[in-house]
Amino acid sequence: MEYDSSKFIQISGNLFNEVQQKRIFPDSKTFVDSIPKYDPKRILTEYLKYKTSPGFDLLDFIKANFVLPEDDEKNIELPDDRDMQTHIHLIWNYLKRESSNKQSEYSTLIPLPNPFIIPGGRFREVYYWDSYFTMHGLLDETNIGIAENMTNNFKYLIDEIGYIPNGNRIYYLSRSQPPFFAAIVDLISKYKNDENWGLSYLSAIQKEYDFWMNENNSSSKNCIRNFEIEKGIFLNRYYDSKTSPREESYYEDFLVTAKLDGMKRQNLYRNIRAACESGWDFSSRWFLDEKSLSTCIAADIIPIDLNSLMYFIETKLAQLYALTGNEAMQQEYENKSEKRKYVINKYFWNEEKSFYFDYNFKNKKLTNINSLAACYPLYFNLAEKKMASGVARNIKKLFLKDGGLISTLNHTGQQWDAPNGWAPLQWMAIKGLRNYGFNDLADDIKSRWLLLNENVFYRTGKMFEKYNVEDILLHAGGGEYDLQDGFGWTNGIAAALKQDLDL
Repeated sequence: MEYDSSKFIQISGNLFNEVQQKRIFPDSKTFVDSIPKYDPKRILTEYLKYKTSPGFDLLDFIKANFVLPEDDEKNIELPDDRDMQTHIHLIWNYLKRESSNKQSEYSTLIPLPNPFIIPGGRFREVYYWDSYFTMHGLLDETNIGIAENMTNNFKYLIDEIGYIPNGNRIYYLSRSQPPFFAAIVDLISKYKNDENWGLSYLSAIQKEYDFWMNENNSSSKNCIRNFEIEKGIFLNRYYDSKTSPREESYYEDFLVTAKLDGMKRQNLYRNIRAACESGWDFSSRWFLDEKSLSTCIAADIIPIDLNSLMYFIETKLAQLYALTGNEAMQQEYENKSEKRKYVINKYFWNEEKSFYFDYNFKNKKLTNINSLAACYPLYFNLAEKKMASGVARNIKKLFLKDGGLISTLNHTGQQWDAPNGWAPLQWMAIKGLRNYGFNDLADDIKSRWLLLNENVFYRTGKMFEKYNVEDILLHAGGGEYDLQDGFGWTNGIAAALKQDLDL
């Protein structure tokens, strides 16, 4: 899937740079999501002709020549007396988008053949890892069809591009997000109680796995997204091939790197982008000094969550190949998953702290950041019992707050650090703890999180992207943009927890 860059003057070039540098819009994402009304070359010619003229107003020029993204919130009409569950049921209609095949050829949206659910707010497109958690709230007779449509959209993206980008925008094409596609297929298969349902997605799961392992374009042992940690055993990292500011956060990235030159600036851009591929943008997990984005080294980190996901993909491939009768491929992926399980429990486990940590492959040491990513080995059933017990003890002692679980123990001002809690991590922790019999702790987390969701909903009438779990009377903060409501994965997980869904 290739794009003519001359059509997209809203994401590169002189006009783009001036709009972002002059902060014409408070949110850098506004302009990259806008659509030229006319031939972009004509607009650019007009801009270059008149930009130095007396009285030229850049904002007026943009409004005259671009269709700006609308604020969907103003169109939402819901009954005032609704409860949270009713709100979630009704809000799916406002978060639903039909197939985007008829978009303008100048739009940065990547067309998708089927309807999908967006997160909401500034997130006007489908997002990869968000969708897995959103789908937990779509597993009912009314909405299962759109969950299947979203799965087919992801298959389409893998078939067309070779992987699933961060979101269906062309400015996201240089990176993916945590690879939940196999887990999505598994989720719907379990809901349908039909393990054969996933067979039609086998080739797509394989293709995505190859993308992360570089098995189709490898020219050296240690490639873009993997690292040989032991002979013949590879682990994975997040990465982005670009060394420039993110188009959707151009101004923010420029500020962070303003004092750097040359290779140092490019390296920081790449690490910032790699952190975005993780979905945890941003967190002290990725910072060398454990507090500052300017020290981001995400591409040097082998993450516990990503490698737990890769383990699950290997087990799912083994299962699907077994269903096809391909014993050789079944055995190959069973062996790969067992090797990965072994190295995860060897390299990511800190015996002294009884907890999983990310691994820095540059200095060959575990990081010092306690994070809820440690729940992934429990969620995917690869932790040994004693390790699961250690994780459970630390979660109860260090992470459990009045409103649920904090993401890390650090207060950095970044949105994936304390005091914030996020729906997907509550779900991973609750389900992971239940897998190992820590039901009381799991139920306690569930109760605190749902109570926080409901209390905030009754105060505001909204479901939010993230929550302050330390002071439940305050809104969440941090990050590069205002608190967003909608909100896809919060709705999905709240609905699943209310149903006590255990898929």
